[in-house]
Amino acid sequence: MPLTFDDLLTRAHALTRHGRRALLGIAGSPGAGKTTLAEQLVRALNGAADPWVAHVPMDGFHLADVELDRLGRRDRKGAPDTFDAAGYAALLRRLRSPESDDEIVYAPGFERVLEQPVAAAIPVPPAARLVVTEGNYLLLDTGAWARVRAELDEVWFCELDEEERVRRLVARHEEFGKGHEEAVAWVLRSDERNAELVATTRERADLVVRGVVGWPDGVGHHRSGGGLGAVGADAGG
Repeated sequence: MPLTFDDLLTRAHALTRHGRRALLGIAGSPGAGKTTLAEQLVRALNGAADPWVAHVPMDGFHLADVELDRLGRRDRKGAPDTFDAAGYAALLRRLRSPESDDEIVYAPGFERVLEQPVAAAIPVPPAARLVVTEGNYLLLDTGAWARVRAELDEVWFCELDEEERVRRLVARHEEFGKGHEEAVAWVLRSDERNAELVATTRERADLVVRGVVGWPDGVGHHRSGGGLGAVGADAGG
């Protein structure tokens, strides 16, 4: 049976059946559509009622450029060692803690125009019973990244046709200030190296989202009849 958007909503909602706050992770290569998937899930689950689902991207844990310069890693921005993975895992642990039921937990955001993290930009209120977090390395099992998976109730892996994924990556870099040749060079040098690493973590996902029937209108490649090719999902556990 083809995977439907309602299937995803039902599966996400079921994570909260035990009453405690649940954390859903969405992993995938750069440009695969993780943010689009997360935003549509949060919007649909919240509906017009009081919000009970929060969105906390991993990107807020990018190291600032000044620190990347100090470490000599700025030309590899986006690689696993250019994030505060331990800090990210600690935030997820705090979000799972019963103490967070009585307080607002602030998470960092990421400003795309500046390409810099912004501290305490995302409030997660006690009313948030589901937190959706997304990023490239949620399933990586090395270093501090190995602590991340343990804090997540489920992790879905978002996939997209490779040609379309690269095209979208180049367009994103151009949108935020890079010239075309610079954008292509960055994607081929940095993003694709990271994508190859992320692809090796696919088998650890609980669900692989390759295409969705009945996706909300206006959501590009995931819309019903869109350009993902095969429509369906693989359950990984």
